[in-house]
Amino acid sequence: MNSPQKTARVAGFLYLIIFCLALFAELFVRQSLIVPGDATTTANNIMASDGLFRIGIVSFLIEQMVFLLLPLVLYKLLKPVNKNIAALMVILVLVGIPIAMLNLLNQFAVLLLVSGADYLTAFEADQLHAQVMLFLDLYQHGIFIAKIFWGLWLFPLGYLVFKSGFLPRILGILLIISGLGYLIDDFMVLLLPNSGAILSLFAFIGEWLFALWLLIKGVNVEQWEKRALESA
Repeated sequence: MNSPQKTARVAGFLYLIIFCLALFAELFVRQSLIVPGDATTTANNIMASDGLFRIGIVSFLIEQMVFLLLPLVLYKLLKPVNKNIAALMVILVLVGIPIAMLNLLNQFAVLLLVSGADYLTAFEADQLHAQVMLFLDLYQHGIFIAKIFWGLWLFPLGYLVFKSGFLPRILGILLIISGLGYLIDDFMVLLLPNSGAILSLFAFIGEWLFALWLLIKGVNVEQWEKRALESA
């Protein structure tokens, strides 16, 4: 990690791990088990695939732990551009991660509701299924709150990339657009619950391109060293 090229590639690798874990938790776990509007089928799916649901939780936890490392590596890479803005980037991630991880309690509540514990006999099956959907919905709303910070951190990151001189400016613009996409979607869902999240589906494009560029191309080492000398 002493060379900027190694630092860039580590950051790109961490970014791709986050993407893969997020896609697994959403596409292979959540969408395969949860049937919107059908509490009974959803509860039965989770009971039948308890292990898969737990793997989804573990995947999300690992994703957040990797996400904790990513801005620290990017800080090392981008602090020659502007140390204060690089620090802001780290702070915004550090605020969002505890929200996301505490939000997982809603998923643990789902596991407790389908566990078949003796104290749950006080509830009818329909009541338990309705509570399962309630906690799943609470989890989804908690994700929208965490995504506010997932969007905000992309603004200082995009600015630093744009100003760096050792990374393509277009990547910085795409990262800022991604941040806007997250924020617009979050507030649209919170203010207009039936609107659905659309823009954040495309927000990944800028982040994917940035991650791939770091992993494959890295940085212009000569320009990075020049910025590092100027900021020393």
